[in-house]
Amino acid sequence: MTRVAALQMTSSADVGRNLATAGRLLREARERSAVIAALPENFAFMGHDEADKRAIAEDDAGGPIQSEIAGLARDLGLWIVAGTVPLRVPGEPRVAAACLVFDAEGRRVARYDKIHLFDVAIPGREERYQESASVRPGQEPVCVATPAGRLGLAVCYDLRFPELFRRLVDLGAEWFCLPSACTAPTGRAHWETLLRARAIENFCHLVAPAQSGFHENGRETHGDSMLVDCWGRVLARLPRGSGVVVAEIDLVRQREVRQNFPSL
Repeated sequence: MTRVAALQMTSSADVGRNLATAGRLLREARERSAVIAALPENFAFMGHDEADKRAIAEDDAGGPIQSEIAGLARDLGLWIVAGTVPLRVPGEPRVAAACLVFDAEGRRVARYDKIHLFDVAIPGREERYQESASVRPGQEPVCVATPAGRLGLAVCYDLRFPELFRRLVDLGAEWFCLPSACTAPTGRAHWETLLRARAIENFCHLVAPAQSGFHENGRETHGDSMLVDCWGRVLARLPRGSGVVVAEIDLVRQREVRQNFPSL
């Protein structure tokens, strides 16, 4: 079994402050014996407007945010799933919302660009989003080998597209990580239900680090970071606020469940 942590934050438009908070939470995760820790979507920057992320976007080859996370991974001896980092796209004014994975030596070992973008009007509220105006959608699902088994990467709104998760299982995924900044109304309605459904239908553990609370831009995110096992049981959760939740990924039990229920 491998201990994995989900980190919950209330990020702001101050990159330095956000990285300091991320560093504190990553150290706490390591002190609680986590081998892998996952940061939420937009962990380093929640701007006043979606387009603001262009100003702090980094090249794929590296930048201050990536260097900081790589250094923390190396110093702590900790694998890190780095939520999303805005990366420049050559010849394109929009950025990629890139979920990056760093190993315990600080090497970047995977990049997944968020495929499904949040272009949504929240029912019953004057709340609209058009993520595709500032973010270029990704094209390819990504799996990567980790100490906790093969990890399938997804981000926030991807949760509503079960086809992606089944494709990740086809690529060998044994657990999923879903960094998120879920809106409060949709989170209250669907967050836990969909997380547990994706875990159950694929017999995969799922780790969901989230943004939580009220941000400088007036947006409220749902929080409720959690770790769900391959049977759909919630192993650990943090309803609100900033903090760390830790649980174990048990691949032996997962193999037993998949053998007894051959639905894949």
